Amino acid sequence: MNIEDIKFDSQGLVPAIVQDAVSKEVLTLAYMNRESLQKSIETNETWFYSRSRQELWHKGATSGNTQRIVAMSYDCDGDAILVKVEPAGPACHTGAYSCFKESPTSGDRYAILNELESIIAQREAEMPEGAYTTYLFKNGVDKILKKVGEEAGEVIIAAKNRDPKELSWETADLLYHVLVLLREQKLPLDDVLQVLEERHKK
Repeated sequence: MNIEDIKFDSQGLVPAIVQDAVSKEVLTLAYMNRESLQKSIETNETWFYSRSRQELWHKGATSGNTQRIVAMSYDCDGDAILVKVEPAGPACHTGAYSCFKESPTSGDRYAILNELESIIAQREAEMPEGAYTTYLFKNGVDKILKKVGEEAGEVIIAAKNRDPKELSWETADLLYHVLVLLREQKLPLDDVLQVLEERHKK
C-alpha cells in the first residue's frame, strides 16, 4: 500500500475497517493517521490513533489480543482503509470477538453456514468456559481431526442404515467439526466454495 494514495481528513485521520480474514466478520472501526498506518505496514500488526487520548495505540499491546495483518486495501476514493487480519483474541475492549452486534440472518438457505463460521471464530477469540468449541480449540488439531474422523464414520453408518433423520443429524455434526477444523487451519470457507465453483466451471 502506498501511503501517498490515502486521503487523510482535515484532522489527518482515515477510517480503518478491520475484518477477520477468515470468517469475513467485521471486527471494528478505528482511525489511523499517517504514523499509525506506517507502523501497521512496517510491523504487520494493527496500529491506530485514539481520538479521545490523542495518541497512537498498538492493538493488543496490553491485552495481548494483537491482530496480524493479512492484507490492506483502500476504497476508490482513497479515504477509507480495509484491513484484513488474523486476530489473536477478541477485538473489542469489552472482551467480545467483534465490536459489532450480530446481524439477523438473511433468507439465504446457506446463511446458517455463514453464521456458524462467525460463531466458531468468536469462540476461538473469546474462549468462553464450558463451550464445546472452546474445548476443541484448547485440545488442538489432533482432537479436532479425531472428531472429524468420528463424525465421518457416523455419516457412513447413518447412510448404510437408510435413516434420513440420523443422516441429517450426523451430517450436521460433520459440517460443524469441519468448520472448526477450517478455523484452526485459518482457511476461510470461501476458499473451499471457490474450489467447488472452479470445478463446476470445468
